[in-house]
Amino acid sequence: MLAARQGIGPADDPKGTAMSITTTTHLNFRGTARSALQLYASAFGGSVTVSTYGDLGMPSDAPDADRIVFGQVENEDGFRIMAYDIPGTDVDPVATAGTTRREHGTTITDRSFFQSARGQSLEEVLAIWERLAEGADIIEPLAASAWSPGFGMLTDRFGVTWVLDVQPGAAA
Repeated sequence: MLAARQGIGPADDPKGTAMSITTTTHLNFRGTARSALQLYASAFGGSVTVSTYGDLGMPSDAPDADRIVFGQVENEDGFRIMAYDIPGTDVDPVATAGTTRREHGTTITDRSFFQSARGQSLEEVLAIWERLAEGADIIEPLAASAWSPGFGMLTDRFGVTWVLDVQPGAAA
């Protein structure tokens, strides 16, 4: 922790040790984690793994026993996203998602984060876009931009805002 507080990064580490930390987005849902994970598996490929509160000891007759306490989608290419259901909540995710819009080429939002996915080709990104766009609010249609052969933004039907684009310099 001392190295991080002093601004010393892995390249400055006198021992030459590589950082072994990875980060994974962990999304919080209000009873829709299983459906969201199934959507993301259909869009990105991979398998869904889930454990319910009941699997981990909550009495089976408890209201949240069948909800997801740990869930993830992981594919062979390294995509991974995690999710769980917040116990005791049934609020519509879209109502609590905040708002995001594009104005004059800029993004205006009150959200604290977006989920970004970047592909190597327009074909790859378009296939993901088509699945995520089902029931979504399209913020910026997927199209060529000044920096990418394909860029678009949407808020999926579970309230997650995605930024999808093609790696700059990649073939369209």
